Amino acid sequence: MTSNPLLSGLNEQQFQAVTLPAQSALILAGAGSGKTRVLTTRLAWLISTGQVSPHGILAVTFTNKAAKEMLARLTAMLPMNARGLWIGTFHGLCNRMLRAHWKEAGLPQLFQILDSADQLSAIKRLLKALNIDDEKFPARELMYFINSAKEQGLRPHEVEAFDDFARKRVELYQAYEAQCQREGVVDFAELLLRCHELLQRNEPIRAHYQRRFRHILVDEFQDTNVLQYRWLKLLAGLGTDGQAAVMAVGDDDQSIYRFRGAEVGNMRDFEREFHVDNVIRLEQNYRSHGNILDAANAVIRHNSGRLGKNLWTEAGSGEPLRVYEAFNDIEEARWVVEEIKALIHDGTARDDIALLYRSNAQSRVLEHALFSAGIPYRVYGGLRFFERQEVKHALAYMRLIANPHDDTAFTRVVNFPTRGIGARSLEQLQDAAQAHSTSLYGALNFLTGKAAQSVGAFIKLVDQLRFACEGLKLPEMVEQVLELSGLRAHYLTEKEGQERVANLDEIINAAANFISEEGYAQVAAEDETAPPDPLSAFLSHASLEAGEHQADAGQAAVQLMTVHSAKGLEFDVVFMGGLEEGLFPHENSVLERDGLEEERRLMYVAITRARHRLYLSFAQSRMLHGQTRYNLRSRFFDEIPAELMKWLTPPASARGYGGFGSSSAVPAAPASSNPRSFGSGRKNPAVNDSGFRIGQQVAHAKFGAGVIVNAEGSGSDARVQVNFGAHGVKWLALAVAKLTPA
Repeated sequence: MTSNPLLSGLNEQQFQAVTLPAQSALILAGAGSGKTRVLTTRLAWLISTGQVSPHGILAVTFTNKAAKEMLARLTAMLPMNARGLWIGTFHGLCNRMLRAHWKEAGLPQLFQILDSADQLSAIKRLLKALNIDDEKFPARELMYFINSAKEQGLRPHEVEAFDDFARKRVELYQAYEAQCQREGVVDFAELLLRCHELLQRNEPIRAHYQRRFRHILVDEFQDTNVLQYRWLKLLAGLGTDGQAAVMAVGDDDQSIYRFRGAEVGNMRDFEREFHVDNVIRLEQNYRSHGNILDAANAVIRHNSGRLGKNLWTEAGSGEPLRVYEAFNDIEEARWVVEEIKALIHDGTARDDIALLYRSNAQSRVLEHALFSAGIPYRVYGGLRFFERQEVKHALAYMRLIANPHDDTAFTRVVNFPTRGIGARSLEQLQDAAQAHSTSLYGALNFLTGKAAQSVGAFIKLVDQLRFACEGLKLPEMVEQVLELSGLRAHYLTEKEGQERVANLDEIINAAANFISEEGYAQVAAEDETAPPDPLSAFLSHASLEAGEHQADAGQAAVQLMTVHSAKGLEFDVVFMGGLEEGLFPHENSVLERDGLEEERRLMYVAITRARHRLYLSFAQSRMLHGQTRYNLRSRFFDEIPAELMKWLTPPASARGYGGFGSSSAVPAAPASSNPRSFGSGRKNPAVNDSGFRIGQQVAHAKFGAGVIVNAEGSGSDARVQVNFGAHGVKWLALAVAKLTPA
């Protein structure tokens, strides 16, 4: 192609992207296609060929880490002074511009930036000063409202309000703006909005930057929101004679941040509004084997309105996708751990193994299985289950039920959820406790006035919780705590509170599993050192799991993360679990416009994280809210060609399992084809113990009428396999399922 060493090793499409003329272009960069290399080499090519100086380039990334990596690569490629080069995130670049033009932007020279925690504190302070009911207008919810309005480019007077509640929120938005202006502070959303307004209203400044930045490069373009795209159009001088050359690099198939305001439609708008003639598709993948890519292509092909591309590789087909169907989520986790043990034994590094899940709450069962097996793990981009804020709050309430004199637990939740106990009241309580050598709980007897009243209300709540939990089983205790403490109601008011509520519900499951799996009653009978009651034992168990087996810094560890957190990462081996209807795709997706398409893009991201081996698994039943929920396998299995998958358990078609979209009852496979069966010539204890027999017609409250086609186990472990026709074939535990003869 050329003798220029910068261009050596580029494939044809990468070469085209790097050497494009000074025109706007759209680069559709598939997963693992060398996007960062193309962006960096494009910058080096423009500078080294004299087309532009570093002073005339603006490069936008989505994280500070990506900006630093790009700058490091660039300086390694070219011996240059990078001081004139503007590379950074939207917020970082807007901050840089506002620092230079603070007066024109209406800001003090030394304005300060509020992070999310500071912004929330500022809003709480505002609500208190205005004597606003924070239950009717929760601070966090108001923060989301304000930020969402700003990200759409709307000031208070531009926000539509159709009722009194909406009008009050707009008033509070206006009051918050006035408070920030008085104090000389800006939040993250304000950085971008203020900078956009500066460019929009100040023609000399806008013209200056339009003349300066002749080349603008934008990474992860599919993740831009409405205001970010408007800012780019202003900066590029869209529609003017001196319009800059904008290279937008992104992948519409990996747009998974709609909940943060990302607008995948910006890519189509960019192609139309910038009159893009150069659309280059980077489709050669340097990460994964062919079967993995073919599966990803097959799934994403079901989405409509795509810009379109097809990933391929020269690395060969590789291994088929391994598929496992578990009886329940605990069995699924055990299987994952056994596979991990085998992989490690065969030489796979722990760091190269990732466990992905759709919802954070799924990590609890996986963490427990890894903990029990002594396998170090690390939760990437988040906290381990028992370290999460909402979980620790719930456990603190439970600790107070077990021991009201636990000052650490008392301090953690005395004012959470907020109940009007001020710092002065807590100070008086702590002074009284110290003076009388008692716990904070016991110090109430020595308080008077307002402090006694406010703290007394909390202690009354603790006493009510203890009374309400008397005689209850452990999972029922947890449920009472979540409701009566107000934790569940509190997190439901948050914009993204569903994830926290799911984690709270998972504590109920953890308690139920602790009783059944750990066999607390037997342990307590055999071990005189065991905690005297199930609650204390469970709290000890939670503390031990929180304190061990999270890998130390630098220690090789299995990686756990949500699919959202996994974007941009890659691993030799990936486990994707919980592939069930309602979980992945998530049940909320069917209620949202284009929700299913976003779930499918998320699945595409999950699949393309794997280099060499990909495991997909699902469970017939899963604990939810302390109850067993029976699931259909995810529709994504039906979207992957059968020849790409290797079933480690008999495939659905072999056992008559209906799956998503299946409407007819399929005859059950012979007993010998199922590793769970006893074979046709062996006596089956499940039938003898339970009174049920193979071939018997039965009824289930959820799945309706069915026929028993197989059975295994005995006593409390007895299970039967029932063909429910349109609902498919399911294994059911007789102790739980409550089947009745039809």
